[in-house]
Amino acid sequence: MSRVRQPPLVTGISPKEGAAWTKVTIRGENLGTGPADLIGLSICGHNCLLTAEWMSASKIVCRVGPAKDDKGEIIVTTKSGGLGTSTVSFKLLRPERIGILDQSAVWVDEMNYYDMRTDRNKGISPLSLRPSNPLGIDIDKGKIPQKDIEQIFPGMSGDFTSENFSATWYLIENHAGSNFEQLKIAANNLKKQATKKNEGSLAYVKGGLSTFFEAQDALAAIHQKLESDGTERVEGSMTQRLENILNRASETADTLFQEVLGRKDKADSTRNALNVLQRFKFLFNLPLNIERNIQKGDYDVVINDYEKAKSLFGSTEVPVFKKVYAEVETRITALRSLLLEKLLQTPSTLHDQKRYIRYLSDLHAPGDPAWQCIDAQHKWILQLMLNCRDEFISGQRVGVGALDLEGDTRMLALGRLGHTASLKRGGSLRTPRPSTWHFETPQQVQFVEKLSDVVIGQLPNFWKLWISYVNGSLFSETGEKSGQVEKSKKNARQRQNDFKKMIEELTNRLVRLIRGAILPTTLPQQELSFYGGWESKAELTGAWHTQIIHTVRACHEALSALEIPNDLLQVIQDLLLELRVHCLMITLLHTTEDVKRLAEKEDWVVDNEGITCLPSRFEQCMMMMLQSLKEPLEIKTGEINVLLLEQVQDQAAEMSVSIMKVFINCLEELSAKKDGQTDTAHSLAADVSSPDHFTSVQESFTPTSEQRLLIILSNCHYLERRTFLNLADHFEKHGFTGTEKITRVSVDAVRELDRKLFDAYIERRADPIAGSLEPGIYAGYFDWRDCQTPTGVRNYLKEALVNVITVHAEVFTVSKDLVPRVLSKIVESVADEMCRLMQCVSSFSRNGALQARLELCALRDAVATYLNTESNASFKLALDALPQLQSGADKKLLEELLNKFKSSMQLQLTCFQPSSVQPVKR
Repeated sequence: MSRVRQPPLVTGISPKEGAAWTKVTIRGENLGTGPADLIGLSICGHNCLLTAEWMSASKIVCRVGPAKDDKGEIIVTTKSGGLGTSTVSFKLLRPERIGILDQSAVWVDEMNYYDMRTDRNKGISPLSLRPSNPLGIDIDKGKIPQKDIEQIFPGMSGDFTSENFSATWYLIENHAGSNFEQLKIAANNLKKQATKKNEGSLAYVKGGLSTFFEAQDALAAIHQKLESDGTERVEGSMTQRLENILNRASETADTLFQEVLGRKDKADSTRNALNVLQRFKFLFNLPLNIERNIQKGDYDVVINDYEKAKSLFGSTEVPVFKKVYAEVETRITALRSLLLEKLLQTPSTLHDQKRYIRYLSDLHAPGDPAWQCIDAQHKWILQLMLNCRDEFISGQRVGVGALDLEGDTRMLALGRLGHTASLKRGGSLRTPRPSTWHFETPQQVQFVEKLSDVVIGQLPNFWKLWISYVNGSLFSETGEKSGQVEKSKKNARQRQNDFKKMIEELTNRLVRLIRGAILPTTLPQQELSFYGGWESKAELTGAWHTQIIHTVRACHEALSALEIPNDLLQVIQDLLLELRVHCLMITLLHTTEDVKRLAEKEDWVVDNEGITCLPSRFEQCMMMMLQSLKEPLEIKTGEINVLLLEQVQDQAAEMSVSIMKVFINCLEELSAKKDGQTDTAHSLAADVSSPDHFTSVQESFTPTSEQRLLIILSNCHYLERRTFLNLADHFEKHGFTGTEKITRVSVDAVRELDRKLFDAYIERRADPIAGSLEPGIYAGYFDWRDCQTPTGVRNYLKEALVNVITVHAEVFTVSKDLVPRVLSKIVESVADEMCRLMQCVSSFSRNGALQARLELCALRDAVATYLNTESNASFKLALDALPQLQSGADKKLLEELLNKFKSSMQLQLTCFQPSSVQPVKR
């Protein structure tokens, strides 16, 4: 389907005023595709199509007709675009007719003066003689439409000056209502006018006929006299006398008419000068018109007038014309300098740059203004980038709000990164901050945002200017000026490498400035003084590095959208890779510092599983870290996965293991604190279970060192069983490699800490219980060889059981899951000590053997729930060291005493029974 063309639009006419039949140049847009496409042209309402000469789609030359309106629009009509419009107007000047006896301050224009007596206009073009009513009768226009007349007389015209003049058309149009008598009068008037023209020279001859006869007779007499006297020139002859008379007559005539003839010559010279001034007033007024139009900014009018003057007078040899044209050239040279200065001014819009380049091209400015503009823009953008750095380095730019790096600053920063700023031309890459944002953006982050704004605001226009230079649209968007377009394309091909170096310099400058602010160690030493200088600024956290990555990515995407070749943007991709790796390492390093400070937040409040808030805080800290790394580790188009780089894999895994070990060291440091170093403001929540009921009791007290050991043991067990496994899953989801190694090393480290803490606790609790057995056995000078008949279990054993029960309560208060492990080890220690003591006795009496068996059996049965292989073996060795019971009475007594002990200690021994109450999840 063919594309519909736009209607014609007239934007300029030169000159803008003049008398009828003035030749004008019309400029505009869509003025037709060819001479055949132009079907209508009117100026001030008068049809000028007959004199129109189509030059191009933006230029038409014609003559202005004698329109009725003094001022009006220029309307062009084409087949392809239809009826057009105009943004300019033409003023028609109507000079007054001055008679031969009228006084006038100006010279009479002979082109418009018609002298019927001397017929001085004879031979002049009919265009100069335009009688308004050649028939001499009243004009009576009919009502026949113009279109109907055009259909009746195709190709003809009612204009009597036209080559295709039709008398019938003229009569129908102007005298349709005239009667036959009036037409007869009109015919007589035409005959009289023709007779006057033919008799003009003959009447002159008739008026001076007698003078001609007298002159003829005188000449004849002179001729006869000369023939009779001879033709020799001798002194005194008639010929000599006649010559003298004629010379005297000539001198007398010259003397008499010298003043008159001088005035005539002067008048002729003045007339000729005025005619020249009138005829060539365009040239003489051009310097002043150029100056005025330059002041008004009408550069198009200046260019049109200059092109016209150059075509008419560029090669003239007339001195006065050469002098005036030289002044025109001087004004045009000044205009070229002015336009070039405006072109190279910064900042400037792309529209203005293209406009000035076209003006300079039309004025045939020397050199290549388009390339000069590109070079100036390139230098200006480079300077803007350096000014941006200097502005921040000098501290002229300061952020708003208060700087607070404690608390959840990075969480707020991460929330800020969730908003995406829309990218428009000249738009900003900065992420909008919510109203709750109260933290100062670091100078480096502000600098990167500002620098990206500069690049995104200026580089697109710079690139588009180059593209226009390459395809020639700087000089013509309609296909005109093909010579200039081809020249532009040729120049662009020659300067392609130079422009590529410009883009490379801009991108390299951008990358080096960002490196100097964020990654100074990646710059050579000689470039640090030029791009560095940020040493005094605050160190950035991982969240701010993420914001920088977000900004640089947006900048790269905006430049890629301009279809800049990828090889020119590769340096930005390399920078992004290093920023992502650096952000990963910085985040891991700062997380290590955060984990170190977690020990300060331990409140020693345990839940019903014996776990404090510390493991949860640690896991939350790691989750925050992984969440903050989500955007840096994200793989955009053209980017690579940083976690697939072998060196990055090893460093990330090593630092992750270090974080785990740091947390385990925190637990160890907490366990080593002395009682006086704990915070007495916190309370320990105890969950106590019993076979019959479950209640939750909170006691406000400071945990002892043994209680801290139990709490940390419980946390270690939770880390191994839950936290490390959860973190391994999250590491894998975020693309981390080597999670098996991280988990394995972490579990081994926490198990080692668990072993050390468990041994320390057992040593603190088991040794006093085992050490109290021997003094208790031999209290009161007790002797196994000489003792009374047993009446029950002695108090030392009851005290030992009460101490074991105390340990049970202490462990159960912290974590029920630790009870079997701790009690089994305590019982094992006690059983081992009893075995040693029994084996050390040299001999037992009958009552002594019964007493020892009673106490061993009572202890074994009381802690039967927590017996293990080692403790069972110890009890067996101890019993084997005793003499066997021989009589049934002894066995019966042993059984009675055991039942009595169990009955009396039933309440105390209840804690050693398996509980059916499960811990309550909070």
